[in-house]
Amino acid sequence: MRWSKLFIPTLRDAPADAEAASHKLLVRGGFIRQLHAGHYSLLPLGLRVHDKVENIVRQGMEEIGAQEFLLPAMHPASIWQRSGRWGSVGPEMFRLQDRKEADLALGMTHEEVFTEIAREITSYRTLPQIWYQIQWKFRDEPRPKSGLLRVREFAMKDSYSFDLDDTGLDHAFETHRAAYLRIFERLSLDAIAVQASSGMMGGTGSVEFMVPSPAGEDDIARCVDGSYAANVERATSKLPPVDDGEARSELVRFPTPGVRTIAGLETVEGGAPAHRQIKTMVMVLDGAMTLALVRGDHQLNLQKLADGTGAADIRPAEPAETLERLGAHPGSLGAVGVEGLRIVADHALRGRYNLATGANTDDWHYSGVDIERDISVDEWLDLREVSAGEPCVNCGQPLEVVRCIETGHIFKLGRRYAEAMGASVLDADGVERPITMGSYGIGIGRAMAAVAEVHHDDRGLVWPAAVAPYGAVITVASMRDDRAVAAAEQVYRELQARGVEVLLDDRDARAGVKFADAELIGIPWRITAGRAAADGEVELTARATGDTRRVGISDAAAEVAALLADS
Repeated sequence: MRWSKLFIPTLRDAPADAEAASHKLLVRGGFIRQLHAGHYSLLPLGLRVHDKVENIVRQGMEEIGAQEFLLPAMHPASIWQRSGRWGSVGPEMFRLQDRKEADLALGMTHEEVFTEIAREITSYRTLPQIWYQIQWKFRDEPRPKSGLLRVREFAMKDSYSFDLDDTGLDHAFETHRAAYLRIFERLSLDAIAVQASSGMMGGTGSVEFMVPSPAGEDDIARCVDGSYAANVERATSKLPPVDDGEARSELVRFPTPGVRTIAGLETVEGGAPAHRQIKTMVMVLDGAMTLALVRGDHQLNLQKLADGTGAADIRPAEPAETLERLGAHPGSLGAVGVEGLRIVADHALRGRYNLATGANTDDWHYSGVDIERDISVDEWLDLREVSAGEPCVNCGQPLEVVRCIETGHIFKLGRRYAEAMGASVLDADGVERPITMGSYGIGIGRAMAAVAEVHHDDRGLVWPAAVAPYGAVITVASMRDDRAVAAAEQVYRELQARGVEVLLDDRDARAGVKFADAELIGIPWRITAGRAAADGEVELTARATGDTRRVGISDAAAEVAALLADS
């Protein structure tokens, strides 16, 4: 392709609202354009990269025997109602009605549709099956941001395994885990498989694939020796024991005028250090007020609260609500003597005593709280968010917390959808059994953006050869230099003959502009046809390193083709 004929609208400046490097560079390099919040057009260069990411993902699925489908993007409400998710999925689902006022949804995922098709499997002899598609998904994100990293319309590879039992599911799950690691390696992404929350998908377990990057929205906790890694929504640690003293004190109510924080209660007479306080979070779970208790120096993780309680809709209570129900404002709240409200507490508080907490009267607190004696805990759950430096549950070494981009997620769904939607088979004994399922996703555009986040420098993108829009760019330093033009045309023809995707920059522009554009769009190899053409040579430059050397005009195509093949 000749640059003069290709639509590459490069920009000098990034959009004012762009924060992530991938967002800035994909817009500046002419790969994408925003239509409106969370919706992006893929321009020719962007589509080439997107297609290559898609093909690498497709190759990974074909290698494990997956069969490709293409399912509708618009779903009737009835199948989501049968699975039970029509009511449980929140505003993330785009909902609409047709002219007959039938309820519809734009597919945010396809478990229901694939399960509907799986109802046609009637015998265990047909199992196992792995089905997949690459289809557009729609999710009404409340805050789309960072270009392709968080959007409302995106292509996703979603695959589904169908087995007779849990043993088969375990095998399919591990098969996908290994396939995903191969896929991300081919994309030049150093993805970490971590334990994760299953969220709205449900099931018995899930694993996310995380790429370390400051542009991510997720934090993972991992051990320095690699033996443990989990999303903070799932992570745990081995906390050292806390000494609450030998004797259990009596419950004492004492004044704390103006004290509204954990730190404030540490400094007043009768108070206690943060690790010996109870932090009371008043939450509204599916419309019901609930008290969630964690240690004073710990943070409540909302996803853990959702997973532990099964709540679909979670929000903090308003101050007016706490005042009406508990008699105090935030900062003076506690669970001592509270009745008629659900109380859930983090495991780190189990068996603790001589603690301090709010007394449900403004400017008053309790000391000497014995949690088993004074608080009626309904459920003990893992609610706290781990912090960097806490000991690993496996080896005791300090955990580090790393910001990451989630590039893939795999789930053990079990029999939830099959039982709800009537997908069953007859086993060897003629007994009807629900199919056991797994679900496995990779966002194509997000993976593309993750590659851009990891592979760039201060001059622009540095695409790995496997996903680069072109393998090489030939830059003619001056279109008025006949020898340089002839050399460029010769190398261009020879690269095309070797099957190399090559871009010939034949624009009548200054050499500096051409060099800057080539670096911005991140083509792995640049061949410069300039003054060296008079000596029968061109310059070969590696985008990743900037290393430049001369090669013969007649040798350039073979050398570049070999370099691309090796990469």
